[in-house]
Amino acid sequence: MKQFIKYVAATIVGIFIISVIFTILSIISLVGMASMSSKNVNVKDNSVLVINLTGSIKERTIENPFDFLTKNSSTKVSGLNEILQAIRNAKDNENVKGIYIEAGSLISASPSTLQEIRNALVDFKKSKKFIVSYGDTYTQGSYYVCSVADSVIINPEGVIDWSGLSMSTMFYKDLLDKIGVKMQVVKVGTYKSAVEPFILNEMSDANREQLTVLSNEIWAEFTSAISKSRKISVNTLNAFADSVLTFRPTKIYKEQSMVDKLAYSDYVPKAISNMMKLDKDDEYNTISVTDLASTTTGNPKDPSGNIIAVYYAVGDIVEESTSNNFSNTPQIVGKDVIKDLAELAESEDVKAVVLRVNSGGGSAYASEQIWHEVMKIKEKKPIVVSMGDYAASGGYYISCAADWIVAEPTTLTGSIGIFGMLPEASELMNDKLGLHVSTVNTNAHSDIGVPTRPLSQSERNIIQAYVNRGYELFTKRCADGRKMKQDSIKSIGEGRVWTGIHAKQLGLVDQLGGIYDAIDIAKKKAKVKDFTVMTYPEQGNVLDNFMKEATSSESYADAKMRETFGEYYEVLNSIKNTQSKSGLQTSMPYHLMFNL
Repeated sequence: MKQFIKYVAATIVGIFIISVIFTILSIISLVGMASMSSKNVNVKDNSVLVINLTGSIKERTIENPFDFLTKNSSTKVSGLNEILQAIRNAKDNENVKGIYIEAGSLISASPSTLQEIRNALVDFKKSKKFIVSYGDTYTQGSYYVCSVADSVIINPEGVIDWSGLSMSTMFYKDLLDKIGVKMQVVKVGTYKSAVEPFILNEMSDANREQLTVLSNEIWAEFTSAISKSRKISVNTLNAFADSVLTFRPTKIYKEQSMVDKLAYSDYVPKAISNMMKLDKDDEYNTISVTDLASTTTGNPKDPSGNIIAVYYAVGDIVEESTSNNFSNTPQIVGKDVIKDLAELAESEDVKAVVLRVNSGGGSAYASEQIWHEVMKIKEKKPIVVSMGDYAASGGYYISCAADWIVAEPTTLTGSIGIFGMLPEASELMNDKLGLHVSTVNTNAHSDIGVPTRPLSQSERNIIQAYVNRGYELFTKRCADGRKMKQDSIKSIGEGRVWTGIHAKQLGLVDQLGGIYDAIDIAKKKAKVKDFTVMTYPEQGNVLDNFMKEATSSESYADAKMRETFGEYYEVLNSIKNTQSKSGLQTSMPYHLMFNL
């Protein structure tokens, strides 16, 4: 009997092992085929690039072999880099005759991202090729992008969400009070409002002032661009917003020239065929953003061997990675970025570096270390900064030393200020949980900063002096980098956030434009004609990404959190990450929620 059981057990184990092996081999084969299919894309004649404005748009995305299993379009993440590259390729490829934009549920895309896509589409139209858009519903952000189209089509029962721009944030003070926790704050900067959610229940007057200016400037950019494309005055567009056009009958959109046609989605093929002057509606081919973008990324390097390196610095600036949190959002990990930039500085093939910054800041120490590495690159070759949605506080710190700074008009930048924040939970521990702590110190302040007691006034003074020194260093770095007096930097600092338009007027940036404008500047400063653009840090291939997905529960949880909480996901994530922040912080005013 024992032998029988042993043989049966061995057989079961053997079958299990063989099944696992075959499963792994099958997956590797599938992933391999997916990898092969992503290369050498054949762009057929009479092709139309399809851009889907659904879910969220980030700087870069890592290829996920299981994306096709995701049914909820709100969790879809598109890469800005791929969208921009695909539009440029569509302009240059003679087989691509036009672009079709599907305006879906665009739930997350910052104004600067939308502006960069729209500007790329405006440039595309110089090729005399067409753009058609269709949507059952247009969000304000998607309508801003699609308004550049030659033909804007909407479902006869569809909606254009048009009510104006709002910027909001969430405050946690009452919640902290309820659980017996206080945040002890030391800062420099009247407008340094990153700490406000923890100590107030509403915006300070200074913060309300800066957000009012920011929102008005961004909205003016949006309405001005739409006015030019749709031949509708800015005053009329604002009147539409005041009347909440969102809830008006759809026919009004056509009457007021907001759209060109009311039609169902089955009309789209006919509209595209008409633009291409084809006899039948199905004679054209479609190509995705990923496939068309890959026709460039898969090309061999230029024979010259010259490289212009585009380095993406995206996310919170941290000293050590905290990617084991429930978020898979990118981070600028100081020690990793320093190593990468040092390699680019030493490479003889790299003739110039474009540092793409999209960050609201973070650790002051890590920011200083990255600034130092930027200075070392600057000694050997040109370095140009391209600012994305945010390059504020620590994001500006790592940018200010560059030879040239390019920002979008709607980029949020500046926020030159610094703060420290220490939790004090004695009420929670003593009164609510019944926990008490006794301490023995060898020196007067051995337990400074512990959450079990409040700071004394002398300790606050010590930490405030520490923060003040950090602010002096920050403003000096900015002054030296921008060739301005330190007092001038302080006068426009104070933690205040500016749009790219205002930042250029103040001398904080050199030029308004996108990442390809920054690459052009880098090319000129490096004095090279022939070159290859290479992006860093390198992203994993399909197999790497599969293994990461297969061994991690974080990405699934992350997707579910995004799906459940929508725009509030980033707010919750910022609260979660607060516990991992230490030392001085150079961060912009918390997470801003844009109603777009």
